[in-house]
Amino acid sequence: MTTTLNGSGGTATPSPRSSNPYYSGPVSDHFDGEVFFNPGGAPPRSFLDLLRWQLGPGNVAWPKHYPSSFDGHVPEERVHGTDLRITMIGHASLLLQTAGLNLLFDPVWAKRASPVQWFGPKRRNPPGVRFEHLPKIDAVLVSHNHYDHLDLATLKRLAREHDPLFVTPLGNDAIIKDAADPARIVTGDWGDVVTLSANVKLHLEPVHHWSARKGSDRSMALWAGFVVDAPGGKTYHVGDTGFHDGNNYRAAAEKHGGFRLAILPIGAYEPRWFMETQHQNPDEAVRGHKLCGAARTAGHHWGTFNLTNEGIEEPLKALDEALKTHGVSREEFRPLSPGEAWDVPAIGP
Repeated sequence: MTTTLNGSGGTATPSPRSSNPYYSGPVSDHFDGEVFFNPGGAPPRSFLDLLRWQLGPGNVAWPKHYPSSFDGHVPEERVHGTDLRITMIGHASLLLQTAGLNLLFDPVWAKRASPVQWFGPKRRNPPGVRFEHLPKIDAVLVSHNHYDHLDLATLKRLAREHDPLFVTPLGNDAIIKDAADPARIVTGDWGDVVTLSANVKLHLEPVHHWSARKGSDRSMALWAGFVVDAPGGKTYHVGDTGFHDGNNYRAAAEKHGGFRLAILPIGAYEPRWFMETQHQNPDEAVRGHKLCGAARTAGHHWGTFNLTNEGIEEPLKALDEALKTHGVSREEFRPLSPGEAWDVPAIGP
């Protein structure tokens, strides 16, 4: 599938006989006709396992506030040519600027990563870029439907004030259609390509994860990584993933030939018995950095929403150890704080 930035993309509508409320389509190597799954991988843990985790020991308390020294950053209106700038908004929300385009990944400006704003994981720091300071957003890329990645209130405001193209994996259009004009939503399967401009294309690629908005819709919408193919090089964005023996990283390197920048999660990984199959830890993120052939990597998914057992700065300490273990410099792999902007160096000759 290919579509232009100003065009409309295809969407899938569930049939009346399907119990999947989001999508119906042909069976594939990752869709059984009812739910999506990870080929050769592991499903998410059961509800009983969730209770065992939630009622068990090991949760490290977070401070109520964890301010960033970069808070209040105001991005430039555009970054042109082969220059590449990434700005952390917070958690998994990032702004990518290159080739005259402004792209937002998994934007969440909500106070809580939750279906309600009176209960659930609360922000420990404000978004590093205030919403009113955003440059004109051309496209919003939503990797999957978990609440820390897909916030309907934020998407609705973006649609109203920026009118971007929304790009998301199969089924998620049914969730966000009430927040944006359906004609401005493009859905894709793994392997699909969306044309964002004359010289920028977007690839949807497999990651090892799952999806749910409530108890009855587990894995009924697809999850994906994104590759932004621009004149200055390719950027590989992963919102959430389990390491999955590095299979998806190897496949991405083989298909795309390496990356100028990878954007990889480094948080929400404890306890390992529960999280290992769906959330990689910092050591696995560094191994993924090497396996996918990234010249630079930005670490995200830490320090904003308390979702799992590890302490707020544990990902940073574990990342430092992993970098030493695998011989990767801190300039190659940088964990970004809210409001922090990084002008990513070009790949040398």
